[in-house]
Amino acid sequence: MDAYDEDPGARPGPSGPAGARLPEKSPAADSPADVSAPDDAGAPAREGAAADDVSRDADSAQSARAARGGREVAAALPSQRSQSSRGNHMVLPAKSSAATPPPPASRTGVAALSPRYQVVAALVLAVVGVAACVHVLMVFLSLAPANTVTKQHGKAVEQWVYPEFEQNWKLFAPNPLQQNVAVQVRAEVRMKDGSLRTTGWSDLSAQDGAAIDGNPVPSHTQQNELRRAWDFFAATHTADNRPVGMRGSLSEQYVRRIVVMRLYRTDPISRDGVIQRVQVRSSTTNVQPPAWSRERVSDKPVYRIVPWWTVPADEAAGGVR
Repeated sequence: MDAYDEDPGARPGPSGPAGARLPEKSPAADSPADVSAPDDAGAPAREGAAADDVSRDADSAQSARAARGGREVAAALPSQRSQSSRGNHMVLPAKSSAATPPPPASRTGVAALSPRYQVVAALVLAVVGVAACVHVLMVFLSLAPANTVTKQHGKAVEQWVYPEFEQNWKLFAPNPLQQNVAVQVRAEVRMKDGSLRTTGWSDLSAQDGAAIDGNPVPSHTQQNELRRAWDFFAATHTADNRPVGMRGSLSEQYVRRIVVMRLYRTDPISRDGVIQRVQVRSSTTNVQPPAWSRERVSDKPVYRIVPWWTVPADEAAGGVR
């Protein structure tokens, strides 16, 4: 039997049944007004007010936690964005407000030279241009019909053009050349013991032909020097080898210097001694017609022999070697 059974009229303590603490009554509870009002009428109102207070406290705590969480998230977002930018993208340097000027263009050719050398280059180009114009004018006057300029200055034109720059139109002639012309030479050489020896005939044209044969880019000297020199000689001499005018004498000197130079280079006897005289001849052979042609021409060579030419001392001493 518990305490409540022993004393039914006794009031429960502050703790109440099962340890639940009940609210203490205020001193005004013993007043007649409180005694006249029943206790059961105020209980539901107090319980509802307590529930409202608990609900408001829970809402306030939840709102506070939400506010703190929002501030933490907002504070974390800038740092996360900066870390993402640093991790996934390159940070470009800030551009300067002023545009960088382009580098100066590099100069080439004459413009790359210093002013002094530019003047020298301009002078050289001017001299070359004037020389080219004069050469073209001289060649034109040598080919043009007789006129006032060629009558007054014909000798100067010939000295400029002949024999190196002589021009002709044989390529367009109605009857092209149908002969093979070979230039041959022999020499009278004074040996070291004082004796004179005469060499055999050297075929200089055959030597040029052997140098050209199989050569994809033969030199102009091998192709034209000897051939043009002999054509110049034949055009300025009579049939009995007498020179015609000053051009005839000039052609003799030209041919003589060429053959002496060739002998010193290719003939062993000439290299061991000193050339005193030379004799030149041409061997002309007709080009045979094709087998289907009825034309018949002689195949025997025809020689044109030039008298002996004395070699001057400066050439004999090796001045043209």
